[in-house]
Amino acid sequence: MNEERRIEIEEVDGVTPPLRARVEDAVEESAPEKLERKKDYLEGFLAQKPQSVSAGTPGGDLYEAVIEALKDIYDPEIPVNIYDLGLIYGVEIDDGGGAHVTMTLTTPHCPVAESMPGEVELRVASVPGVRDAEVNLVWDPPWGPDKMTDEARLELGML
Repeated sequence: MNEERRIEIEEVDGVTPPLRARVEDAVEESAPEKLERKKDYLEGFLAQKPQSVSAGTPGGDLYEAVIEALKDIYDPEIPVNIYDLGLIYGVEIDDGGGAHVTMTLTTPHCPVAESMPGEVELRVASVPGVRDAEVNLVWDPPWGPDKMTDEARLELGML
């Protein structure tokens, strides 16, 4: 029951090809004119006000203040802060100002394994606007140098 279908194609005569851009057709504009055109293009974009961001979400004031507090804590063996080192896996701030930090250490046998989570909790809790802080120390996924920021790699001569 194979039925052959025929598709008929109509040939069209006399279609003119589309115009192509040519260098001779380019409009000459001076540097100030070009700059003014770019300003006009960006004017609407630059005039937009940023959308309001909740204080506890990334980009919010409270969230960013907590991140800055974490960047003030340095690993005693490596001259890089724990945030850029990649030891902080997550920061969540609830509507009531409770901060929850998920972190790890470079190894379970790290000499500061007992004191570092406590220091993180104290520093985060001291940020104005944070009601209380809770630190969750995890070992999975394990920390590795791939978790470091480029700034940390540069500081350690790994770039």
